[in-house]
Amino acid sequence: MSQVITSNKSNETKELLSKAVNNTSVFSRKGILDRLFTKWFDRLVYPQIWEDPEVDIEALELNSDSRIFTISSGGCNVMNYLTEAPQSINVVDLNEAHIALIKLKKVAIEQLAYEDFFDFFGKANLKRNIDIYTNQLEPHLDEKTRLYWSKRPSLFSSARIHYFSDGFYKHGLLGHFIGLIHWVCRRLGYDISQVMKAKSLEEQRELFEAHVAPVFDTRLIKFLSNRAVVMYSLGIPPAQFDEMHKESKYIKMGMNDLLKARAHRLACDYPLETNYFAWQAYNRAYDIENRKAVPRYLEEAYYETVKQHIHKVEINHTSLTERLKEMPDDSLTSYLFLDAQDWMDEEQITELWTEVSRTAQEGARVVFRTAGEISPLETKLPESIISKWSTCVNKNKEWTLKDRSSIYGGVHVYVYQG
Repeated sequence: MSQVITSNKSNETKELLSKAVNNTSVFSRKGILDRLFTKWFDRLVYPQIWEDPEVDIEALELNSDSRIFTISSGGCNVMNYLTEAPQSINVVDLNEAHIALIKLKKVAIEQLAYEDFFDFFGKANLKRNIDIYTNQLEPHLDEKTRLYWSKRPSLFSSARIHYFSDGFYKHGLLGHFIGLIHWVCRRLGYDISQVMKAKSLEEQRELFEAHVAPVFDTRLIKFLSNRAVVMYSLGIPPAQFDEMHKESKYIKMGMNDLLKARAHRLACDYPLETNYFAWQAYNRAYDIENRKAVPRYLEEAYYETVKQHIHKVEINHTSLTERLKEMPDDSLTSYLFLDAQDWMDEEQITELWTEVSRTAQEGARVVFRTAGEISPLETKLPESIISKWSTCVNKNKEWTLKDRSSIYGGVHVYVYQG
C-alpha cells in the first residue's frame, strides 16, 4: 500500500515539473535539456532556501495585515515570515520533497520545545533527532508525509529521516553539490572553508582572494561553468542558465568570472557572524554556538511567535498559477515567486500574472529573483497587464545588493496600482 501511495505522489511531482519546465519541443536542444532537468529536479533539492528572507520581509513590507502567497522550497521563508505575525500564508511547491519538508517543519513547530527544534533543524546532525521524530513528530504527520520520510531513496541507504542525524544540510541536490565543490577544490589544492577563519570584512576579502578566487580561474572550473547540465545541481534550469550566459556575454565576462563575482559577494560583502548563507556555502553548517548566523525562525527570540501563528499556513502541492485560480479576487497583499519565472515562457508568465492581478489588493507587492539582472516582465507581459504594476529599477538594484545569498543577478519588486 505504501509503495503505491509514494509512487503516485512521485508521478504527480513529475507531471507538475513537466508542465512547468517542458515548454519547448523535445527535439530541440532546450527541450532535451529541460527534460533532463525535470528528471534531475525530482528529489529534495533545497534543504535550505537560498533567497534572503530579510530582504523579502522588508521589500514586501510584511506586517500583521499581510496575506502572503509563496513558493515553499526549503520552507525557511514561510517560517521566517511568521515572525511578522501575518494574517495568512498560502504555500505551493511542485516538488513533493519540499512539501514533505515544510509539513515536517510545521508539525515540529507545533510539537517541540525550542531546544529540541533547534537540535532537529539547527544542528540537524544528532542521533537523538531520530527519537524526537519517532516519538514526537511522526504520530502527527499525514500519511503521505510519513511515507516520504520513512522511504529509502536507494537500496543501500537509510530512510530519509536519517538525514537529520548526519547533517541534513549536506543532503539534497544542493547540499551534495556544495560538498562536491569542497572536494574538487581540495583536489585542486585549495580549501575554501578557510574563509570562515576571518574576523573582519577585510580578512574575509583577503582569505577569499587566497583560497577561493583562484579556483574559478582553473581550467576545470572554466570548463564546468559553461555546461548547463553541471548547473542542474544548483537547481538552475536550462532557461535560467541561458540568461546567466547572456549576462556574462553582455558584460564581457566569462561564466567562471560571473560565478566568482557572486561567490565574492557571498563571502566578502556581509559580516560572517550573521550571514548564514556564507556559513552553509563555506562551512556546510549553521553557527550552532553563537546562533547568530541562523535564519530568524531558528532564533529563540522568535520561536513562540512562529509557534503561535503556524496554524495560519496552508500548504498545497501544485503550481503557482493553478493555486491562484482557486483564490478569491482582491484577496492577497504579498507574493513571493523566488526564481520560478526564469523557467516560464511568455504564455506561462502571462497566465500567472493574469491571476496575480485578479487576486491582488491595491498596493499588493510581488518579489521575485532572476538569474540575470533584467526582469522578464517588461518584455513578456502584455501592456494590459504590466500597466497595472510599477517597479523601480534603482531600488531593485539596492534589494539585489542587500540579498546575502548573492546567487541571483536581480531582485525585483512590483507594486499593484489597481
